[in-house]
Amino acid sequence: MMHKSIHLKGVSFSLPHKICFEDFSTTIAYGSRIAIIGRNGSGKSTLLKMIQGLITPTDGMIIIPDDVCLGYVPQIIEDYETLSGGQRFNEAFTQALTQNPNLLLLDEPTNHLDVRNRKSLMRMLRAFPGTLIVVSHDVELLRNCIDSLWHIDNGQIHIFSGSYDDYVREREIKRSSLEEEVSRLDRQKKDTHRDLMKEQSRAANSRAKGEKSIEQRKWPTITSSAKALRAEETSGRKRSSISEKKQALSDKLSEMRLPEIIKPKFSLMAEDLGDRMLVSISEGSVTYRESITKEPIIRDIHFSLMVEERVAIQGNNGSGKSTFIKGILGNTEVRMSGTWLGPNPSDIGYLGQNYGTLPVAKTVLEIIRDLVPEWDHGEIRRHLNDFLFRKNEEVAAQISTLSGGEKARLSLAQIAAKTPKLLILDEITNNLDLETRDHVIQVLKDYPGAMIVISHDRDFLTKIGVTHSCRVEDRSLNCAGS
Repeated sequence: MMHKSIHLKGVSFSLPHKICFEDFSTTIAYGSRIAIIGRNGSGKSTLLKMIQGLITPTDGMIIIPDDVCLGYVPQIIEDYETLSGGQRFNEAFTQALTQNPNLLLLDEPTNHLDVRNRKSLMRMLRAFPGTLIVVSHDVELLRNCIDSLWHIDNGQIHIFSGSYDDYVREREIKRSSLEEEVSRLDRQKKDTHRDLMKEQSRAANSRAKGEKSIEQRKWPTITSSAKALRAEETSGRKRSSISEKKQALSDKLSEMRLPEIIKPKFSLMAEDLGDRMLVSISEGSVTYRESITKEPIIRDIHFSLMVEERVAIQGNNGSGKSTFIKGILGNTEVRMSGTWLGPNPSDIGYLGQNYGTLPVAKTVLEIIRDLVPEWDHGEIRRHLNDFLFRKNEEVAAQISTLSGGEKARLSLAQIAAKTPKLLILDEITNNLDLETRDHVIQVLKDYPGAMIVISHDRDFLTKIGVTHSCRVEDRSLNCAGS
């Protein structure tokens, strides 16, 4: 059943320490397919909950017609405690659909879904006849199921009508245009400063000449004093005008918020790695030590990885992907059989989706200082600056206070400071906003070592240069080129 249009009028939401967004007005027609995007903490989930009626706007109103039948699936699902994240979502999604909604609200729906369940969700969303509003950073979902984007940025909500690819292209054009404008303004500021210096020099020469003329009585005393005063006033007005122009340029520069780019410097270079096998497993199997049945979770494993190779490990939820990774890491929770050869543990870096390897009681500065004690304070600050930790309060922040995106950047800073030969990534793009996701891609593209990646995000795998995939299925690991 169709519903009447939903109206948002002057909607604002603020917290004691920040404004999330303000004065947002729009109309949602039946059949709209909207994605809410933006940085972590910008207010995406809050806006979704406002539309559902769980949160009241700080200002403005949301008018939901009586004929709206709403289905909602939150990002964090408390029910079904014995199920995995993907299973929880499937149960909650099924429950939402039983209400036969004409408005469907989903918060990060693909975070814990394997390839099969992702495909199933995409198919259902494309076929859903009602209005869809989803918070997501999933490029595949944005590309295939959405026709309008609400981008929360810098306290405002910007609406983009069109495909996700069109949005990306327009964003790149805007970035290029802003960079050119910044460059032009920088040049203009330099020119203005040079003009000011010239004007000050001319004014000084004029004063000196006027004083000399008065002394030599070339001007009548009254006329000479007036002329000198007029010259000084003219110089003052010009200086004031130039100063105002400089301030206007500075204000405009400060208002321009460009997405940051990370350009990492790794402590390990590709030429240091040589050309050899890094991981080799033959006739292997792996299971949990506490398993009652002792039946291998994966058996008959034959796997090899050369330096600089990048491979994706895929499979359904619960198939054993993470168990296989624990075997390579030498985790004591698992028991292996067969031949397992790999790098020393100190040559392996591991990043999980919650970045749980970061000690929560330490500060950002202490993390890098402990990792590379030979660096002086200036070197540490320069390195952290490369990963966008620039202010004193950012560098002194405890890990427990960091957002998911900040933890991601700090983990990448660790990898760059002391670069491992093998990097293992376990669903690290879950819960990351699109800007932080781009930061992760920027760093991983330049990482010189080998990489094993658990991920169902095909766009992410392509952009970081993964060329091979292995699939865990029916207790076997099957590998093939892409």
